[in-house]
Amino acid sequence: MVLLQPIGRAVLALLAATGRVALFTGPAVGHCVSPPIYWRAILRQMVDIGFYSLPVVGLTALFTGMVLALQSYTGFARFNAEGAVANVVVLSMTRELGPVLAGLMVAGRVGAAMAAEIGTMRVTEQIDALTTLSTNPMKYLVAPRIVAATLVMVPLVLVADIVGVMGGWLVSVTKLNFNSSTYLLNTLTFVQTMDVVSGLVKAAVFGFVVSLMGCYHGFNSRGGARGVGTATTNAVVSASILILLLDYVLTAMFFGA
Repeated sequence: MVLLQPIGRAVLALLAATGRVALFTGPAVGHCVSPPIYWRAILRQMVDIGFYSLPVVGLTALFTGMVLALQSYTGFARFNAEGAVANVVVLSMTRELGPVLAGLMVAGRVGAAMAAEIGTMRVTEQIDALTTLSTNPMKYLVAPRIVAATLVMVPLVLVADIVGVMGGWLVSVTKLNFNSSTYLLNTLTFVQTMDVVSGLVKAAVFGFVVSLMGCYHGFNSRGGARGVGTATTNAVVSASILILLLDYVLTAMFFGA
C-alpha cells in the first residue's frame, strides 16, 4: 500500500489539474463568442502572434525541409528509390512537421510571453484593478489571445509548409542533382487536399492549446516573480506536451482507418 500512495497522489493531482483547466476553458471559450468582442485587441494579438513568429517558424521549417530531403535521399538510395524524396518531404511537412514544429515554436515564443504578461498583471494586482473598473479580465485579456492564436496559426502553418517544401526542393536541386521540374511535378502530383487540410486543422487546435495554456498558467500564477517564472515554465511545458498528445489523436482521427 505504501508503494501505491505516490501513484495515487499523482493521479489525484492530475485529475485536479485537469478539472481546473476545464473550469477555466469553459468561460474562456464562452467569452470568445459572446459580445462584446474587443476587435482591436484581437488584431493586435494576431500581429504579435502571427507576424512576429514568421521568422522563427520560417527558419525552422526551411532547415527541417532541407534536412528531411538529405536524410530521405540517404535512406532511399539504398533501395534505388531516390525519386520518392519529393513525396516524403511534402507529406511529412504538410501532415506532421509543419504544424507540430510551428506549434512548438509558437509555444516557446508566444505561450511563454502570454504567461509572463498575464502572470505579472496577476501578482501586481492589475487584474483585480480591471475587475474593480467593471472590465471582465477573461474577456479583455484571455479571449482576444485565444481567438487570435487559433486563427493566425492556420496561415502560419501554411507558410511553414511552403517554406519546408521549398527547403527540400532547394537541397534536392542544388546538392542532390534532381531535375527541378520533375521534383515539383512529383510534389504536386503526390500531395492531396486532405494532407494539407489535416495539417491546418492541427494548426488551429495547437494555436488554441498554446494560448489556453499561456493564459491559464498566467492567470493563476501566485507568489511574485518566482510564481511568474514557474507559470511561464509550466505554460511552455504543458503546451508542448499537449501538442504532441493531440497530434497523435488528430492523426488517428484523420488517417487511422
